[in-house]
Amino acid sequence: MKISFHGACRTVTGSCTLVETDDTKILVDCGMFQGSKDLKELNYGEFNFSPAEIDYVILTHAHIDHSGLIPKLVKKGFKGTVIATKPTTDLCSILLPDSGYIQELEVERKNRKLARAGKPLLEPIYTHLDAKRALMFFSTLDYNLKVDLTPTISIRFQDAGHILGSSIVEIWAKENNYETKVVFSGDIGNLNQPIIQDPTVIEETDYLVMETTYGNRLHKNIGDKQELLLQIIESTFLRGGNVIIPAFAVERTQDLLYYLARLDFEGRLPDCKIYVDSPLAISANEIFKVSVKYFDDETKAAFDKIWESPGILQRIVMTRSAEESKKLNEVRTNAIIISASGMCDAGRIKHHLKHNLWREESSIVFVGYQAPGTLGRQILDGKKQVRIHGEQIAVNAQIYNLDGFSGHADQKALLQWFDSFKRKPKEVFLVHGEPEGMEVFKNLLLERYDLEVHMPELYQTFDLRYGQVKTYDIEGPTEKDIAYIYANIINKLSELYKTNLERQEIKQLYEKLKSIENAI
Repeated sequence: MKISFHGACRTVTGSCTLVETDDTKILVDCGMFQGSKDLKELNYGEFNFSPAEIDYVILTHAHIDHSGLIPKLVKKGFKGTVIATKPTTDLCSILLPDSGYIQELEVERKNRKLARAGKPLLEPIYTHLDAKRALMFFSTLDYNLKVDLTPTISIRFQDAGHILGSSIVEIWAKENNYETKVVFSGDIGNLNQPIIQDPTVIEETDYLVMETTYGNRLHKNIGDKQELLLQIIESTFLRGGNVIIPAFAVERTQDLLYYLARLDFEGRLPDCKIYVDSPLAISANEIFKVSVKYFDDETKAAFDKIWESPGILQRIVMTRSAEESKKLNEVRTNAIIISASGMCDAGRIKHHLKHNLWREESSIVFVGYQAPGTLGRQILDGKKQVRIHGEQIAVNAQIYNLDGFSGHADQKALLQWFDSFKRKPKEVFLVHGEPEGMEVFKNLLLERYDLEVHMPELYQTFDLRYGQVKTYDIEGPTEKDIAYIYANIINKLSELYKTNLERQEIKQLYEKLKSIENAI
């Protein structure tokens, strides 16, 4: 068995890992790169493998950074099967066409400029019709069922506790009477989250591919996030402002509605309207309502009494149309506006930020990960002015980061999940994390256990056959490689400036950056 890494290498985006045996090729995830402009450019290049040769895509969950390039894979010749849980498949049925619409709108905007300049026009990565066609390749598999894909390869999904339908993937491969097991963590969720189950304990594996989104961080407000949210709402309304919450359409929006419904049921939520201003989130809500069997016991018991109570339903306003969304710009106080995108890089949330970010009386509440280079990250990092729709907007609102709402396990929870293995992996491959967090988590594992820990580079390949690991050097630097490395150095430089580290390290990075610029 060989595995090669085609995304989420020292960055939190673009998850995609190729698993190869003598007769089968499997992708675990096929995600889109998000964040900085340089990372996004990677979505336009060719795959570094032949899509027509891929037999299966094993999809850990529906988030676009894990599923978003499946339509492109189909467009480029994939004819195999995409295997996912039913909730993941249902969520992809709304997320992928929406992503296709976004690609079309983005290219349409760029092509207007290119046409005026007399330059060649671009094609979208894929269209909404490409995305709908890709859904025809999906097949569902429930949790805890071990199935044979071929006579030599078996897989099983376990609940990752990240979002509805999210999975840990177990893969067994037999070659020459030798069986190798690899576990892909997917995105590991926080413990004691509403709606979803806690991450499943995995007892044993030979090799582990593990996410490290928060490898160097602890969530600060896990236990009291509902109370903190209430305090923010109360203080904002006393100032005469609105509470603006950038939230991912899937899971974060539903978590927030659950907590707001609980506050309303307890009679503690101030008089207000709750606007869900995201057609995608509204559609996701409908999928959640028919997926109750996947909820944890607490949420199942509270579903009708709290989440569907008449009181909260009277407060919630679902705004599907653009006209309804625009009217929210006139609302000055006592409104909670939950809108996408979660990182503020696109969608209706940018309009709500434009009309509230400059107001001292309003509050902006972040409840999820903000990737480097995104508008959300700029605001969290303390920029005094940000650019929205071509206009400089002052950041005067109160800014909050309730990372206890995050769908990702923090460092403590990641270690706890790893510790639960009765037979630890021989080797670990860390992915889906920023370099600093990965390095910290790698050192923690090395201090505690006698094992090998890798931080793969983009396109790096490892041969896992017969219990021996051989690393293949990365061939060549392609233009895609250079753009990827360039983007990561830019992000690193940005972090160094903000933390005021020694100038010598910055100088060395500048020299490296200069050499890459010359190569480009």
